[in-house]
Amino acid sequence: MTAQPLISAPVRAIRRHPRAALLACTALAAGWLIVLPPTSFPAAAEGIAPAALAGPPSFAPLVNRVKPAVVNISTTEHATLAGGDQSSPFPPDMPLPDMFKHFFDQLQPKGFGNRGTAHALGSGFIIDADGYVLTNNHVVDNADKIQVTLDDGTTLPAKLVGRDAKTDIALLKIDADHALPFVQLGRADAAQIGDWVVAVGNPFGLGGTVTAGIISARGRDLHSGPYDDFIQVDAPINRGNSGGPLFDAAGQVIGMNTAIYSPTGGSVGIGFAIPSNLLAKVSSELRAHGSVERAWLGIRMQTLTQDLARAVGRDHASGALVASVDPNSPAARGGIKQGDVILAFGGHTVDNPRDLARMVGEAHKGEPSTIRLWRGEAEQNVTVTLGEAPSETVAGVAEDNGGSGEHARIGLALAPLTKDARDQLDLPPSTRGVVVSQVSEDSPAADSGLRPGDVITQIGGDAVSSPHEVVRKLHELQHGGRKAVPVMILRNGDSYYIALNLAES
Repeated sequence: MTAQPLISAPVRAIRRHPRAALLACTALAAGWLIVLPPTSFPAAAEGIAPAALAGPPSFAPLVNRVKPAVVNISTTEHATLAGGDQSSPFPPDMPLPDMFKHFFDQLQPKGFGNRGTAHALGSGFIIDADGYVLTNNHVVDNADKIQVTLDDGTTLPAKLVGRDAKTDIALLKIDADHALPFVQLGRADAAQIGDWVVAVGNPFGLGGTVTAGIISARGRDLHSGPYDDFIQVDAPINRGNSGGPLFDAAGQVIGMNTAIYSPTGGSVGIGFAIPSNLLAKVSSELRAHGSVERAWLGIRMQTLTQDLARAVGRDHASGALVASVDPNSPAARGGIKQGDVILAFGGHTVDNPRDLARMVGEAHKGEPSTIRLWRGEAEQNVTVTLGEAPSETVAGVAEDNGGSGEHARIGLALAPLTKDARDQLDLPPSTRGVVVSQVSEDSPAADSGLRPGDVITQIGGDAVSSPHEVVRKLHELQHGGRKAVPVMILRNGDSYYIALNLAES
């Protein structure tokens, strides 16, 4: 059975010929390539100590400074574990040598997992001398008991202050009889691809483990939530590293190690960390309120494909297309309309719906925000005062539909939206539109994503309520030389646009 890659949390040994050391040695240090000639390596003789080899700068001073603030987190949940090897906290297919399996069995209480109790191990770090600890939400989710083990071996009970599932961040509180060592959150937005990073955590329950690497990429979207903006690193990160800090070369936290991409269950050099900018905002909210209060715009968005961009008169497929506007929402009160393309929010360019969701999520309720949008083949600005998300909803993202191709006919069969059709499609009596009864294969309609059962409500921004209106409107656009048109449809209760490609007359 082929192992499937997983999103959760190698050091390749390079063998060299022994004689290579007699010829030359190169080392990358602080951005300089140092070449040591053969004369730098005197032949070893009895009673003469060999010369020290040059190498990259040591991370030891940084580690000594920050390691006391990194903690191990263990949780207990009263639940029944089903299936697999119940003697270990790791899945039965975890590629661990027998010696490690035995070692972990010894670490856990006798009869681990057989008495309706589940245990989990993770990492965290202290961000305040009073004992506030940051970790991942998935480390403590559903836990009945949380314990934090400090670097000196002291184990303390922890209280859950608050957690945020959408960003996978949780804040804990431990009480000690003295001020605790802590680390500071740095600026992840200042970090660059190629910068050195150091990860500290509790992989496989080993505790106090340090690994190093570089930032491999920025802005990764793992489709785990609306605010995905992960830092990708090649520092080895494994199960148990979740919630541990990612440090820059100055010893400041620029991320929280959260996930890995792994076909084996272990590190393959692709790890992901939540950026510190998001950690700072969410931890502050959790500390103040126990939850995160997010701003709300009140729109449903979809990606602007190249076909949709052409249909709305834009040259570039950038921005967030407004598929629907919630009634009585901040967007509705601010004048945003269905079919608008949002190009910028608060002075920051919006390339796609996820950009806008993050920007709104980082804003504050009651805050006026300038939004630049595209409407009627021209740009304009509106000002929207953001509200509070009613149920953790900032902005929805509609299913993407698009296609391309030029064909001789559109390939649609239409039917009136009668009372029986509304009842069958479970639509409110006030719904107006036209039912798509048939879509021909290999037609522009099929390529554009239309399906039987869709209800067309608008063609090019104009409402339609009969098959005749749809046909007349499409013919007008075809004769006018339009190659594509935005079509608003209802599907499964949701409204969004598709770009319908038109054949040239």
